[in-house]
Amino acid sequence: MTSGCVLLCEIILSILLPPLGVCLRYGCCTVEFFICLVLTILGYLPGIIYALYAILCVNIDRNGDRYEALA
Repeated sequence: MTSGCVLLCEIILSILLPPLGVCLRYGCCTVEFFICLVLTILGYLPGIIYALYAILCVNIDRNGDRYEALA
């Protein structure tokens, strides 16, 4: 779970520049980042909506467990 200050900074950056907020949360070479980048290029509002969805609704811990389960 991230702290409130980090989450607030990611939300503000996602409104100003959506791919940057997603990049801070997931990294620059992830599917979430490229989806957000394409949506931002196609239209600014869809990029913001997806960035906020990716930051607030997608659980990052769920994706990290799949590699530990294989070991």
